[in-house]
Amino acid sequence: MPEDEGGLLASQANDPRDESIGGLVKRLVADGKAYARAEMDLLKQVARHRAKRAKAGIGLLGIGIVLLLCALQALVLALVLGLATLIGPFGAGMAICAIFAIFGLLAARAGGKALAALGGGPDEKAALARGDDQP
Repeated sequence: MPEDEGGLLASQANDPRDESIGGLVKRLVADGKAYARAEMDLLKQVARHRAKRAKAGIGLLGIGIVLLLCALQALVLALVLGLATLIGPFGAGMAICAIFAIFGLLAARAGGKALAALGGGPDEKAALARGDDQP
C-alpha cells in the first residue's frame, strides 16, 4: 500500500497535497472568476439571441398598433360623417368627441384606481407600519 500512495499521485505534476492553503485558495478564486465570466458570457449570448428574436415581434407589434389607430380614426370619421347628416358637421364632431372623451376619462379613472391598489390598502399599510409580515 505505501507504494500505491506514493506511486501514482507523486508522479503527477500538480499534486493537491503538495500545494499550500494559500495556493489552493488562489486557484479556487481564479476558478470562481473563470466560472463567473463563463456564466456572464452565456447570459449575454442568451440575451442577444432573445433580442434578435424579439426585433421582428416588436416591429409587427408596432405596425399592428399603428393600423389599429388608423382603424379607430376611420371609425370616428365614419361616425362623424354619418351623424353630420342629422345634426350638422360641427355638432356631429362635438358629439363624437364628447362620447370618446367620456369613455376615455372613465377608462383613465379606472386605470388610476387599479394602479393605486398597487400601493396597498389601509390594512396593509397599518400592518407595515406595525412591522407585521405580509404574505
